[in-house]
Amino acid sequence: MKNWFLCLLAIAFYPSIQAQQKMSCCAPSATESFAQLASDKDFITSHPLPLPFIFKSDNGKPITFKGQDGSVCSGWEIKSKSPTNNYIFVFQEWWGLNDYVKKESEALWNDVGNVNVIAVDLYDGKVATTREDAGKYMQAAKTERIQTIIKAAINYVGPDAKIYTIGWCFGGGWSLQASLLAGKQAAGCVMYYGMPEKDLDKLRSLHADVLGIFANKDQWINPKVVDEFAENMKKAEKKLILKRYDADHAFANPSNPIFDKAAKEDAYKNTIAFFKARIK
Repeated sequence: MKNWFLCLLAIAFYPSIQAQQKMSCCAPSATESFAQLASDKDFITSHPLPLPFIFKSDNGKPITFKGQDGSVCSGWEIKSKSPTNNYIFVFQEWWGLNDYVKKESEALWNDVGNVNVIAVDLYDGKVATTREDAGKYMQAAKTERIQTIIKAAINYVGPDAKIYTIGWCFGGGWSLQASLLAGKQAAGCVMYYGMPEKDLDKLRSLHADVLGIFANKDQWINPKVVDEFAENMKKAEKKLILKRYDADHAFANPSNPIFDKAAKEDAYKNTIAFFKARIK
């Protein structure tokens, strides 16, 4: 009787166990969790429309490179002034690879020194000018596709390249993910208020130091999220340099009405110092 009773219990609870297993195995990744914020009205309204801006550069140019699946990937590249295997990959905010990102890429190129800079296009050419489109593009940017794009960029620069990454907001999380994908080629990662990776095994595989720049008033990548990231990096025995500012999400974007000039300038100074200390 006892065995029959146990069998009946197992049959009764099997669907529930299956459902729990399915939820566990299908939990969203760090970047997918961030993309889901596009459904949050408060998150959307916290991103005012960027001011109109056109950037003209004599140094940068559009590039394309092929993914392993044969697809065409794209970016915007500024070549180093003299040959070097040092590359900075730049990852966009949720708006896409717009002229603000290109301007920031050229600023890095000028201020870091002799380095190649590639702004990697995560939206395959789409650039949002409304919050609704930005949310739609961010949610539609599938993990598999972005990984294909990043891997294609890594292949484009070649196996001898040292890869440094930087990104803001949506791109902040992808800056960290790109450093993970780069493996032993990863040499330094800067992430501005992006979603941190929580998987300890993934963090243990990281080969780069991380400069994490976060905003204490951020409702989403809030101090609790940052504290957890710091603890996870400690457990993974990886170096994390934390810079926290009494500012809000997207404080470093000059087109944002909540732009914090002083915080942005200090964060940028720390970014340049971080890269210069590691780029030889």
